[in-house]
Amino acid sequence: MSEGWMDDRIDKAQPLAAAFTATEVETRGRDKLSLELPQDAFTRVLPRRGDHNLNRERFSYDGLGKPAAVLVPVVAHPQGATMLLTQRTSKLRAHAGQVAFPGGRMDPEDATPIDTALREAYEEVGLQPADASPVGYLDPYQTGTGYRIIPVVAIIKPDLVYTLNPDEVDAAFEVPLAFLMEPGNRHLHHREFEGIMRSFYAIPFGDHYIWGATAGILYNFYERLYA
Repeated sequence: MSEGWMDDRIDKAQPLAAAFTATEVETRGRDKLSLELPQDAFTRVLPRRGDHNLNRERFSYDGLGKPAAVLVPVVAHPQGATMLLTQRTSKLRAHAGQVAFPGGRMDPEDATPIDTALREAYEEVGLQPADASPVGYLDPYQTGTGYRIIPVVAIIKPDLVYTLNPDEVDAAFEVPLAFLMEPGNRHLHHREFEGIMRSFYAIPFGDHYIWGATAGILYNFYERLYA
């Protein structure tokens, strides 16, 4: 961990006993999620989930989030599901080099956040829409930068060959779902940004540092499907 970070270990529970397969995710998702758009997706009301959960007294909100969507891709390996994530290119003006889900801002021609998530996944890593089966929406997530992110959980076929867009993505990698859902691997970190101490969730994985909105959405995935 680099200098300047503070770490509070959270959720020191024992590993969950369930087998983390794509079939289980789909079964739980059909029961606990919905493909109907969440009620607080595009309202002026601040959603329940977001950066404000840990930084409410420092959170600025103008009542209108910029609509965006991400794909939360569960890869259906028979030996155990994984989650597909990307490493954003260092050339980007915003969030350069961060670990992220495939996704981005909704375009006017996108009928639903599912369309946005699938379009962005194709543009970023070459994932064909036919290789993804949407299961349902997680809770909308409001970022401190003003985006209202709608996460779409989907089951992805295994052993696909990804074609990365070098203007957006430096790498794509998979993390075992069992690792991401283990509460002891989730941390609460603190760091000073522009003179203000901020808090956020983080899940370090090897050389990858999963944090911020991505880690927050993964926490919501855990809350909705496994808690």
